[in-house]
Amino acid sequence: MGLPTEPIGSVPRPPDLLTALSSGGDASAAQERAVAETVRQMEEVGSPVVTDGEQSKPSFATYPVAGLAALASDGVAIPFADGHTRQLPRLTAGPFRYRHHAVEYLRAAQRVARVPVKQAVIAPSALSLLYPADGIAGYSREQFLGDLADEAEKDIRDCLDADAHVVQLDFTEGRLSLKLDPSGSVLDDFLALNNRVLERFSDAERARIGVHTCPGSDQDSTHSLDIDYAELLPKLFRLKAGNFYIQLAGEPDPDRVLAVAADHLPAGARLFIGVTDPIDPRVETAEEVRDRVLAAARHLPLDRMGTCDDCGFSPFADDTSTSRETAFAKIRARVEGTALASEALGV
Repeated sequence: MGLPTEPIGSVPRPPDLLTALSSGGDASAAQERAVAETVRQMEEVGSPVVTDGEQSKPSFATYPVAGLAALASDGVAIPFADGHTRQLPRLTAGPFRYRHHAVEYLRAAQRVARVPVKQAVIAPSALSLLYPADGIAGYSREQFLGDLADEAEKDIRDCLDADAHVVQLDFTEGRLSLKLDPSGSVLDDFLALNNRVLERFSDAERARIGVHTCPGSDQDSTHSLDIDYAELLPKLFRLKAGNFYIQLAGEPDPDRVLAVAADHLPAGARLFIGVTDPIDPRVETAEEVRDRVLAAARHLPLDRMGTCDDCGFSPFADDTSTSRETAFAKIRARVEGTALASEALGV
């Protein structure tokens, strides 16, 4: 069957969708066309699992609260290495509820896909940053976290019930937390909250749940690549998930990361390693991908390996830093290179 390979999520939107979104009118028809075209192109480059490319999400992080009334714009700012920032909203009142659930995007992709569809959801730890440090009158942080856990569980469970191939929690804030708080206490809080949700699922359900981590990928910049992966991975692997997706192609010392991962990967979990770098404008060759997989196979058991892209190609709806054509070329290289490695490894 070969090693499994999966996309992470986002793909740059096509020009007609960008035009429809900028016009301020109803973009639903353009979004529907973009989803169908994205799924078709993923299938054409041979991807055995597809996503909707997040064509309809305002961003991978804030889709659940898009249009929520009880939000202010001055929330936590995420600084990137090139100097730009992305700012989260700030919750102003409770109770906290999602306005949109990921199953909406999953069902739209399933209507046009001929292969299994995976669905990315935002980790509850990321949305915990919406609660202000000075609190909300009449709505405690503990009440908020309880409501958030319930909503995050529903987001995941609805996708599992709708037959998602895998539900992937996007946890890019994990590595960032160690930059903002080197003591690791914020990371510990993030992991505890995520496990509070993951513990509500059975072992069989968790086998279809994954966690993705990376140092950020926006406008060809990262927010935490300077943080040592060795500080994150041992704790990351305590999350009660069956699959882990880690950025690796963009790492300066991938062998060192793989050695740490091999020492801490939980029994029964599968590790998908990033073999294409969305930030690098150069398209990897299939042979380069093959060689990255073969290098990983020196550290990891073959039955617990897979491949992925390092990150989504446009997670914050940045549709210009990487072209749509480049994204699909890299996806093709990942698929073909993984097949070459599978043949070389005899799997």
